[in-house]
Amino acid sequence: MFNIHRKKVSKLSLAIVLAVVVSTSYLYAQREREIYLPDHDSKPYYFGITLGLNLSRFQTEHHTRFFEDDSAYVAEPTNNGGFQLGLLATGRLSPRFELRFNPQLIFAERNLFYKLKYKDPYEETDSVTKKLESIITSFPIQIKFFSDRIGNFRVYMLGGVKADLDLASNARAKKAEDLVKIQKFDYGIEAGIGFNFYYQSFILSPEIKISNGLRNVHNRDKNLIYSSVLDRIRSRMIVFCVHLEG
Repeated sequence: MFNIHRKKVSKLSLAIVLAVVVSTSYLYAQREREIYLPDHDSKPYYFGITLGLNLSRFQTEHHTRFFEDDSAYVAEPTNNGGFQLGLLATGRLSPRFELRFNPQLIFAERNLFYKLKYKDPYEETDSVTKKLESIITSFPIQIKFFSDRIGNFRVYMLGGVKADLDLASNARAKKAEDLVKIQKFDYGIEAGIGFNFYYQSFILSPEIKISNGLRNVHNRDKNLIYSSVLDRIRSRMIVFCVHLEG
């Protein structure tokens, strides 16, 4: 029930952020003002920077040992926040479509919560949270689809693929009796929506997207209590970011 409630809160927060952005966008579009950067849509390419916040978690699947062995009553992921920054290179394909490369450095924390039958010898408690901190270099390639420009505002949607490299991966750790080992490489898909606000010398683009890993990044060890009860682990992330484009 706690896990279901947390998911509802996350969805509500996402809906509130989206509603605020849409409302601000509508008010901005209704204001009569000078048209900024009128020639920007004719540029074959342009660049920018990215600043963002993320809400990260793992999607887990229990191994059959979880149901056969009562050493762990609960093994579930938790939501955790992080931040990221990156560069932006965009090339125009047509008046409606653009190709974007957005390499980023992501700082994320994706934890796992366990409720044990016996106390953990390291933590000396039966409730344990394993912190899995990641420093990820992400290389997403996306296609953007634009609406018509209304004054100094327009909406776009995006979708694409990504390749991630976790620089803090513990997959090769030797002393790992109390660890859940996560592999270094991952790949996945992304989809989102964004808004362009044109100003005199730059474009401000708030964006929200879902980024899901497709690969099983769990390096399972059947001899470890925290690793053995889990089978597949995949990454999940909701990202709210702001692009400054020129």
